[in-house]
Amino acid sequence: MGKQFAVLGLGRFGGTLVKEFAEIGIEVLAVDTDVAKVQHYAKYATHAVLANPMDEGSMRGLGLSNMDHVFISFGDDIQASVLTALLLKELGVPQVWAKAHDDHHAKVLEKIGVDRVIHPEKDMAKRIAHHITSKKMVDFIELSKELSIAEVVASEKIANKTLKELNTRGRYGCIIVAIHRGEETLVAMPDDRILEGDILILIGRNEDIDRFDRRGV
Repeated sequence: MGKQFAVLGLGRFGGTLVKEFAEIGIEVLAVDTDVAKVQHYAKYATHAVLANPMDEGSMRGLGLSNMDHVFISFGDDIQASVLTALLLKELGVPQVWAKAHDDHHAKVLEKIGVDRVIHPEKDMAKRIAHHITSKKMVDFIELSKELSIAEVVASEKIANKTLKELNTRGRYGCIIVAIHRGEETLVAMPDDRILEGDILILIGRNEDIDRFDRRGV
């Protein structure tokens, strides 16, 4: 059996999440208190249900305690978000991710044990800033305050070098985990030779990725 996902709150963020899950073929339970939203997203979700996420009986009835991953996407209602997160943790949901309205909301969510706090606007702003200030960086996704994943285009400077020769871990502290070449994505191996135009997918501390982007490629 595949993992089970649920999205609580079908606003712009939660609704888009449900659509994306549907697009890639992942089953998802969609929940909201608004009849119109539930009806609209019923065509995308595996199940779309009208229910109050703060009601323990309803959440147990929907089987949220059996879900692997639940997203709380109604960040504008801070009280509802916090109470729902507490309920989900009490139900034993392994992974609870929640959208935060602001930094204060994020701190509260972190304190009560939410596994990942999402800042959609802030995350997108960081991605745009990194992309627009670098000629080589295609994308930048922050995993935590210190750690990120980035996609960087290989220049002529490193073309024809192997990953072992490039030694990004030793020189810059970040690791190339995959190479996107044309329609293929290759798991990175030490003897793989880099071609100009390859997109290198790397993971590392933010400052190490920035250093590699400025000096390495």
